[in-house]
Amino acid sequence: MSDVMTDIDFTVFVVDDDPAVLRGLARLLAAAGYRTRTFGSPDAFLSQHDAAEPGCAVLDVSMPDLDGLALQRKLFEAGIERPIIFVTGQGDVPTSVRAMKAGAVDFLTKPVSAEALLEAVARARQIDAQSRHSRDETASIEALLARLTPREREVFTHVVAGRLNKQIAGDLGTVEKTIKVHRGRMMSKLGVRTVQDLVRLAERAGIRPQATSGRAAG
Repeated sequence: MSDVMTDIDFTVFVVDDDPAVLRGLARLLAAAGYRTRTFGSPDAFLSQHDAAEPGCAVLDVSMPDLDGLALQRKLFEAGIERPIIFVTGQGDVPTSVRAMKAGAVDFLTKPVSAEALLEAVARARQIDAQSRHSRDETASIEALLARLTPREREVFTHVVAGRLNKQIAGDLGTVEKTIKVHRGRMMSKLGVRTVQDLVRLAERAGIRPQATSGRAAG
């Protein structure tokens, strides 16, 4: 069995309509140090699931009413980024391909190998941590950007596009001195000192450079 790094703040949500499978998977995961929550149906999982809780989901592919792939789709449509590991009693290649294309971490065949499951959960834990770190970073940047005035936000997008103060003034129909003031305040609020830092911040926030009007002075 592989050596895995566990985390008390990480939960493995196991969804399977077979009670014996639920118990078996829960025991295996608990023995490896993982906190687990088990659900006998997708509906039970959806009604009690907290998207804010770090973790991954281990889903049976074939379940009554709502199968694993449909549950994966519901989570995606709800904007929930939950790493998913599928388990199935049948080696269905087309289904596994669809699952992986939809972002599944792994697709395992029952009886599930303990080593394969724990390796998949370890990967899911890393994916979940990276995803949450990225979302936290984006939220932090958005909070900083929310402090900017509308004009400072305009100047911000022009600066990251590589425009000079004189060019930005021409684009915005004002004078260079005013742009310098807005630029200084904007960079102070964002806590950056160089244009390079500003560009990196914009990239992390997914902000595209501002298209210019072409009115800039030469």
